[in-house]
Amino acid sequence: MRSRYTAFALGLDDYLLSSWHSTTRPAELGDDDCHWRHLQILDHGLAEDGSGHVYFKAVFCEGRAGRMRWGMLEERSRFLREEGHWRYVDGQPQVSRLKPGRNDPCPCGSGRKLKQCCG
Repeated sequence: MRSRYTAFALGLDDYLLSSWHSTTRPAELGDDDCHWRHLQILDHGLAEDGSGHVYFKAVFCEGRAGRMRWGMLEERSRFLREEGHWRYVDGQPQVSRLKPGRNDPCPCGSGRKLKQCCG
């Protein structure tokens, strides 16, 4: 999951598609205007059927300085082994909007105030 998050953050579409399970892989990825800022893995494990899961929260922002909108993607992702590698199959995403104030902690996880960090 961490490698897929990094690929999303860096815009590495080829890696994202290659790490997707062949049964659910899209033909191409759409344009993404998100800037991924922080990943937190909350849970992971294996099921009896051999599949794996990762439960995570990822913080992102959209837009430009002065008009940035913050959000959080929370998802329980499912993975299966294919050709000796774990591949993303599907997930149960929930997106919520974050509305931090200028003096609130930055959602990126730095611990600094928003106005002194990403704001």
